[in-house]
Amino acid sequence: MRERIAAGTGVLLFAVLQFPGSNDDRDMRFAMKSVLGAEAELVWHGDEELPRSTEAVLLPGGFSYGDYLRTGAMARFSPIVAAVTRFAERGGPVLGTCNGFQILCESGLLPGALLRNHQLHFICDFVHLRVENSVVPFSSRAAVGDVLHIPIKHGEGAYTVAPEELERMESEGQVLLRYCNAAGEVTPEANPNGSVANIAGIVNARGNVFGLMPHPEHAVEAGIGGTDGIVLLGSLLDAARAGGVA
Repeated sequence: MRERIAAGTGVLLFAVLQFPGSNDDRDMRFAMKSVLGAEAELVWHGDEELPRSTEAVLLPGGFSYGDYLRTGAMARFSPIVAAVTRFAERGGPVLGTCNGFQILCESGLLPGALLRNHQLHFICDFVHLRVENSVVPFSSRAAVGDVLHIPIKHGEGAYTVAPEELERMESEGQVLLRYCNAAGEVTPEANPNGSVANIAGIVNARGNVFGLMPHPEHAVEAGIGGTDGIVLLGSLLDAARAGGVA
């Protein structure tokens, strides 16, 4: 049975969206609630509004609607995505990981698209990520050039965007994370899926919507893969406590 929350609770709230096929929604809630100590609850895809106390929205990984048609293509039409769009247009912070990134691209909240991995098979592994920009609200706990160690698990994670759009994004600092080796070198060998320019995570032009293929929620415990995910999720928590980015 899906879990629900009441709107208007008056507390700092991270709304973790839940679609049919989501499989990282509870992991994301655990990371925010049990590890970072934030109020985080699940919000069903069929709801038409976010709770009034929402300070940030998290779109988790998984296989929304079984990835039929294209990854994220059906979830993009869920009622809650319209509410997320309104929230983002007001400047509210939105973070999408893996399938969440795919949904953000499908919905037009982020530029580009995610295609099949270049070797055409599913990847489940840890990767290194170089922080390209240290910005509020998503990477303020990091310094430019820091290397994070965070897992990926996807079959369609090759980020692509038109060359002229990529040039604009690069010039405006919209690339937040790139796949790299342990020394922080961005090389073709360090690119696990064929993403253009080794891109692992981007923000929109306004800077309040962030999508990435790696899973920071799976890197929040020292005994299970390390804690580098806290750098990204903790940055979002800091921004929410400070009043967001609107």
